[in-house]
Amino acid sequence: MTIERGPTTSAPPRAAARRGNRAPWEEPPTTVGQAAKGLTLGTMLAVVVVPLWIIVVTSLSTPGAVNRAGGLVIWPDGLTLEPYREMLGDPTVRTSLLVSLGITLVGTLVSMVVSVLCAYGLSRPRSLGHRFLLFLLIVTMFVSGGLIPSFLVVTGLGGYDQWWALILPSAVSVFNILVLRSFYSSTSADLVDAARMDGAGEWRILWSVVLPTSRAVTAVIALFYAVGYWNSFFNVMLYMPTDSAKWPLQYVLLTFVNRGNGLPGSVNSGFGSTHAQTAPLSLQMAVVVLTLVPLLIVYPFVQKHFRAGVLTGAIKG
Repeated sequence: MTIERGPTTSAPPRAAARRGNRAPWEEPPTTVGQAAKGLTLGTMLAVVVVPLWIIVVTSLSTPGAVNRAGGLVIWPDGLTLEPYREMLGDPTVRTSLLVSLGITLVGTLVSMVVSVLCAYGLSRPRSLGHRFLLFLLIVTMFVSGGLIPSFLVVTGLGGYDQWWALILPSAVSVFNILVLRSFYSSTSADLVDAARMDGAGEWRILWSVVLPTSRAVTAVIALFYAVGYWNSFFNVMLYMPTDSAKWPLQYVLLTFVNRGNGLPGSVNSGFGSTHAQTAPLSLQMAVVVLTLVPLLIVYPFVQKHFRAGVLTGAIKG
């Protein structure tokens, strides 16, 4: 007995292979489109990687190689680790590295505590005056008192030449608070109600319900704060311009690059001298590499949280 099969509506194998996981209404990619995407991605990658390559190669180059290149070195020519030995052997750099790490850790902790508490309070619909406080925070994103009033306030409170002046003036970011608030507002009401039925208060709900369900956005906001503290130098120019023992690494790099001289106590005889152990430009690039290494180490561990953290906390619909 022969069973006749009706016509099938499935796509041919070749067309299905070209479409892959695309939706039925999406057209398969064209050769021109694929080439344009590859060219765009390659260009963006080159814009990011090539400067990093030049910085690293220049930091490892001898004075003769820097002199022959006339500045930044693109291709390796006589590599040496002497710039890093001289940089790490300088007490100013070692001290500034510890200062930057301390400011970043303490500042990130303070900023996260303030931002999490503020965002959680503003996310509760029954909290006292949350709409008015939210309005005041949003206003500060567009209207600022200015640099001179901020300086007068900090110095009037005794913050000149004090460690806290490098942390507290920039401890709060309204944008980060709004992202956290948006994410906390989307926390499942059933979880919160179940916690309340079990006798949990606001602190317990925040610690045991809200924070565990928002690890992604918390990690992303913490990275934002950490990068801001690590790269900050302007507050040092305002409140701590004379005491070099309290300078963070970024400000040491700024003064070093602006002066264009060797590090204090170095045996450098100046740029362009073939008898110098280290070229000043190589030292500058070595300090730049030192400022980039901690971020390059931390970023891969937080990168996976970016989409789940920022996009989920900022886009609703």
